[in-house]
Amino acid sequence: MDRILIRGGRPLHGTVYVRGAKNAALPLMAAALLSGEPCVLHNVPCLHDVFTMDKILSGMGMRIDFTGRSMTLDASGVGSQEAPYDLVRKMRASFFVLGPLLGRFGKARVSLPGGCAIGTRPVDIHLKGLEALGACITIEEGYVVAEGRLKGADIALDFPSVGATENLLMAACRAKGVTRLTNAAREPEIVDLAEFLNELGAQISGAGTDLITVVGVDALGGAEHAVIPDRIETGTFLLAGVATHGDVTVQNASAEHLTSFLQKLHETGVEIEIAGQRIRARATNGFKSVDITTQPFPGFPTDLQAQTMAMLCVAEGASVIRETVFENRFMQVAELARMGADIDLDGNAAIVRGVKSLSGAPVMASDLRASAALVLAGLVAEKGETAVARVYHIDRGYERIEERLSALGADIQRVRH
Repeated sequence: MDRILIRGGRPLHGTVYVRGAKNAALPLMAAALLSGEPCVLHNVPCLHDVFTMDKILSGMGMRIDFTGRSMTLDASGVGSQEAPYDLVRKMRASFFVLGPLLGRFGKARVSLPGGCAIGTRPVDIHLKGLEALGACITIEEGYVVAEGRLKGADIALDFPSVGATENLLMAACRAKGVTRLTNAAREPEIVDLAEFLNELGAQISGAGTDLITVVGVDALGGAEHAVIPDRIETGTFLLAGVATHGDVTVQNASAEHLTSFLQKLHETGVEIEIAGQRIRARATNGFKSVDITTQPFPGFPTDLQAQTMAMLCVAEGASVIRETVFENRFMQVAELARMGADIDLDGNAAIVRGVKSLSGAPVMASDLRASAALVLAGLVAEKGETAVARVYHIDRGYERIEERLSALGADIQRVRH
């Protein structure tokens, strides 16, 4: 079990390059199942979740060549339509294979998913949508078993679920007729997936709005596509600079994917400069409290809530953070309190009263974004050493984070066991 050791109190300065978005790359990889021709993805991040998806797809018979940051996926020889429990339990995004398997082969057997323990995140929305498309679905021994030739349908999602929107989008590409998804998720990753599918020959319009229309096609071809920048990694590095009263510039970033987040950061008194794909954030004069409510895109992203909380632990004044997307996403609070944070929980709200400083302590990560928050808190801590355990969580979404923070001036290292 590796640990990350941090001695904080150092302002971070410099430039960091953001990798491709994990939450975009994973459904793009799954989407390659829809085509019988090779597909090439560029700007693919080297992350544990990507390697897990690689194993799942390879196990079905897909040929994958991952060289540098480019990945070639050839699903012409796929012979299995099963995603086994041993792999799916490690990563919720592996459930994305259900839609494309059904769309292309008319059958699938996929284990119910695992992933971070941040809430129930039921798959009911996925399954209801697929049933509306004509799939016959049963649950057998922890597996979703689905069969049927799909037909277009009008589907109204109960909640704008990103995963359900992506699964249904992929399935509908090969369904006969027209599918209309209302109350669809609007996240940039949805738009990226739709653009890739259209490059393969799909007919999708409306991605990025709450109404997406898909005209089914008989077959999809190959294409090359670059994964969008990771907006959550962008926000995390900007927060690391701000929280340490530093000056950090992020390259290969998209400000339009982070409008709500950047607005809240600006409200704290942080100076923000945007120039093309560069975002610079400076907090040399300190920062103040701000109230935040997480919402589906274009609202404040739930995946940046924990990291923002770490910053607000040392802000001037009291902040209120309301989590409306997941019901169990304050798991970092107890660990932040061990470091001296003053946080009270009231249902889905956290009251964060800024303190003068945090102190290093041994802490344990519970999920991907909570682990990033604990690293940020360690960077802020002005005395002692922070030892973050269970860092396999952070490796799911951040590529060599300790090396990249060290390049910005952090005293941070990974200790391997």
